[in-house]
Amino acid sequence: MSGLVVVVGAFFAAACSGGGGAATAGDAAEGGGDYEPASVTYLTSFSTFGRDAYAYVAQEKGFFDEVNLDVTIEPGTGSVDVMKLVAGGQADFGAADMSAVVATVANEQLPVTAVGASHQRSLAAIVSLEGHDIAEPADLEGRTIGDQPGSTNQVIFPTYAEAAGIDPSTVEFVPSAPPSLPQLLVSNQVDAIGQFVVGEPLIAAAAQGQDVVVLPYGDVLPELYGNVILTSDELAESDPELVERFVGALMKGLEYSIENPEETGRILQQAQPTQDPDVAAAEVEIMADYVRGDADVVGSMEHDRVARIIEIMAPALTGDVTPEDVVTFDLVPGE
Repeated sequence: MSGLVVVVGAFFAAACSGGGGAATAGDAAEGGGDYEPASVTYLTSFSTFGRDAYAYVAQEKGFFDEVNLDVTIEPGTGSVDVMKLVAGGQADFGAADMSAVVATVANEQLPVTAVGASHQRSLAAIVSLEGHDIAEPADLEGRTIGDQPGSTNQVIFPTYAEAAGIDPSTVEFVPSAPPSLPQLLVSNQVDAIGQFVVGEPLIAAAAQGQDVVVLPYGDVLPELYGNVILTSDELAESDPELVERFVGALMKGLEYSIENPEETGRILQQAQPTQDPDVAAAEVEIMADYVRGDADVVGSMEHDRVARIIEIMAPALTGDVTPEDVVTFDLVPGE
């Protein structure tokens, strides 16, 4: 995905006053009259599907306003591209899959850091239809999978395959543009596609009655986080208070979304008229358990778990990386 050439743009962030870490996901978004105004840009993980609707919810419900932030939300184009844009200063924050973050920071030394987890479990999955005779990971051997090059699903597939006991070299990834993936699967041009588990309603709508088969990576790699919120190392170091304000408000939007999926679908369609509010609401309902996980605080991240993810990803890493290289724990909700 990432043949993208990034031109380092002007990095912007207004200096802010106040301070203090967020004890819960919402605390940083409470009461914000004393904050200096600031404008920031946020990239969704990929396009504007229901899984990323919580940013629009935070905007619509005034959670960003509460902390005096003017937030421009732009659709992202996948984890690696989001990381490069944030690293290059062309966006202040973005969402990307944690496993892809670990691999890209280790292999390309990108100066980005995670400051909160949207999903306590990975959403990555391989999706097929009943007629393709794929019911378990072993059935993927010798098959074709449509996916965008550089996608999260493709980047961490070798790790998933090893954990599932299959040979990744027997699987062929067919380069495919994301909007075409459902139709490629339905028309039998590929045996399966890379997709997030929350994409099941979208695939079901395209399949028109065929049963959808979902093989979540998290079934064999339960330690993996899903999407995390990123910022640049520079912004995390120069203005941690701004980072806490943004992440607190965004996580407040995430909590509201999973508690109000139907309203979230309507808010998303209001912001992005091409999106189906019912499909978006169904995505958010599926996502709720992944957001909560076993965490006491939405958005929290654990040092030992990040270390374990690095260990799991080791075969895909060409450089050394530590938990502190990929997460600024002092800025994570709950710290």
